[in-house]
Amino acid sequence: MNVIFNRPQCAFQHESISNVCIAAVLKRNTPHAAKIFSNVFFVCTMIFLVCSLAFTAVMATNSTDIVSSGDGDIFGVDISAALDLDTASCLASKGTAFIIPRAYRSIGDIDSNACTSLVNAQTAGIAQRDVYIFPCPTCSSSAADQLTAMVAYLKGTCDDAWSGRSWLDIEGADSYWTGDFSKNQAFFEDLVDPCLTTSASCGVYASYNSWTAIFGSASYSYAPAATMPLWYPHYDGDKSFEDW
Repeated sequence: MNVIFNRPQCAFQHESISNVCIAAVLKRNTPHAAKIFSNVFFVCTMIFLVCSLAFTAVMATNSTDIVSSGDGDIFGVDISAALDLDTASCLASKGTAFIIPRAYRSIGDIDSNACTSLVNAQTAGIAQRDVYIFPCPTCSSSAADQLTAMVAYLKGTCDDAWSGRSWLDIEGADSYWTGDFSKNQAFFEDLVDPCLTTSASCGVYASYNSWTAIFGSASYSYAPAATMPLWYPHYDGDKSFEDW
């Protein structure tokens, strides 16, 4: 299957924006194990002022998310720095349908840039505005406390601009997680549980390699996460989940 990436020519006002990713979503039904997939998307990275393809990713969403008509693509961005209104307006004018800013950092604190990005995206007319949490498994605060703190920040600061989805970023086995599979699994489960008790609707970002390296097996699953959508990064240009 051929993949065609549309690269919006948007000039970024903040040089710190180095992780802006363009994503294409395809409508597809491919259930696998404890995960339910309905749509997949591919992500390409823009570095500073140049929109350059760096990687592809696959994301699954449920019926409450933006989906394409037929097999058409949908484009969106994920970012790790503040998005100004001019850039948000540029992205919206190029057909960007969703944005996913980071709202919690791997060092263990709230990313206050998230609300700036969400509000500017809302003002620019970007319809779907999720966030992602980059948790800190080695910090003193529990996984549940980290997610709960992030949700409280979003609801208290920019609730109207946030669509309500939180993506759990599971990656960086050697850099962020412990070397103990059991402890990592317990942390993940503690991260998932508040998704069921807070107003956050969660999804999981994870690759096959990261999942295996962090949790010890590709077959590891946690029942409460069974209905969560998967944002699946894989850099083979194939819009499928055939290899997981």
